Amino acid sequence: MSGGEQEPGRYYVGVDVGTGSVRAALVDQSGVLLAFADQPIKEWEPQFNHHEQSSEDIWAACCAVTKNLRETCWDKAGHFFDLPDFLSWKATGVTARSLCSLVCKWTYSAEKGWDDSFWKMVGLEDFVADNYSKIGNQVLSPGASLGNGLTPEAAKDLGLPAGTAVAASLIDAHAGGLGVIGADVRGHGLVCEGQPVTSRLAVICGTSSCHMGISKDPIFVPGVWGPYFSAMVPGFWLNEGGQSVTGKLIDHMVQGHAAFPELQAKATARCQSVYAYLNSHLDLIKKAQPVGFLTVDLHVWPDFHGNRSPLADLTLKGMVTGLKLSQDLDDLAILYLATVQAIAFGTRFIIEAMEAAGHSISTLFLCGGLSKNPLFVQMHADITGLPVVLSQEVESVLVGAAILGACASGDFTSVQEAMAKMSKVGKVVFPRQEDKKYYDKKYQVFLKLVEHQKEYSAIMSGD
Repeated sequence: MSGGEQEPGRYYVGVDVGTGSVRAALVDQSGVLLAFADQPIKEWEPQFNHHEQSSEDIWAACCAVTKNLRETCWDKAGHFFDLPDFLSWKATGVTARSLCSLVCKWTYSAEKGWDDSFWKMVGLEDFVADNYSKIGNQVLSPGASLGNGLTPEAAKDLGLPAGTAVAASLIDAHAGGLGVIGADVRGHGLVCEGQPVTSRLAVICGTSSCHMGISKDPIFVPGVWGPYFSAMVPGFWLNEGGQSVTGKLIDHMVQGHAAFPELQAKATARCQSVYAYLNSHLDLIKKAQPVGFLTVDLHVWPDFHGNRSPLADLTLKGMVTGLKLSQDLDDLAILYLATVQAIAFGTRFIIEAMEAAGHSISTLFLCGGLSKNPLFVQMHADITGLPVVLSQEVESVLVGAAILGACASGDFTSVQEAMAKMSKVGKVVFPRQEDKKYYDKKYQVFLKLVEHQKEYSAIMSGD
């Protein structure tokens, strides 16, 4: 962002390696050439009619012309922002960055600040200039007040009074965690009532899922991001686990099934969502047994888009075992159930990795779109063996963002105080302990699936 007249846009670099030179051009989305650079390529003639060129020299020329272009659409840039910091800058005119974005996405250390050697190693040493002014040399904790609040221009655009307090931001999933994890749970019979907030795990579950756990001291968990200091709750270290696809996976499995058109028609006739209809259909076909037992012979490994946590293996694929020739509505409902269970087993897998590294988790706090699905919530309770707390307000990300604003306004003395006052418990779902043995067995199968997948991969890649 230069602050000049030109609107931000998307640009592309075309590189042409010829016999005598390398040429590069910067081109915009409409195909207009905005900048051009070229660099000669060295040529040697060791003997008559023999010509040689160096691939290293060609690469160096490619780098030179590209860098030349970058220094012409690049040097004009005044600041580089992550989206939350861009929005707070638009609101206040303050270029301060949130610690959340910088430690989670920009390799910033809350203790040591920026690392000069990293930027030099990746060829972006110009970021070091002017005390990192382009990427941020004022770093604030989430909830800290920015400047003098809304500028008159931003206030007019937003329809709010000038000077309204604006807080240093959070990444969306982190705001969701902030919106649920500090709720006052007194009177609900939960173990975590008498435990520190570090015993709670926030699960923000939508298209994908994030698992946010905090600790007083840094805990390093293999396959789980972090620890990041003050990235969600000031003064606490954050570990962030995740599943690459959750809601998206459920949609994929259900919408791709042969019985989906029938499901859509029946759900529409009842004025229900397809998932509400599937949940009621599962209750019809379960008969006398618990609904989860319908998947005794059907098992799913949910990493259709690779594994983020705790294996951190993007090469992993999805697996389904126990398929039959029939493809009626019963089969679709049971496949849907097995997929929901697989996602919950994935959460259990992440929790076990976190606990093995030093976390102690006694309660799950769920928010996001999937937390509206009672089957999804109950399966998480039954499969992890932990109670699940749902927020009174479904839009916990927005509550978390409002908590930041409340802190910036001075109405609360700390984020922790605002969390306790503004986060409210809506419903608590306890695990059905009588089903524990069944889910322990299915979890053994779940772990076997990925073990076997790795064995298959080793076979196919061997000599």
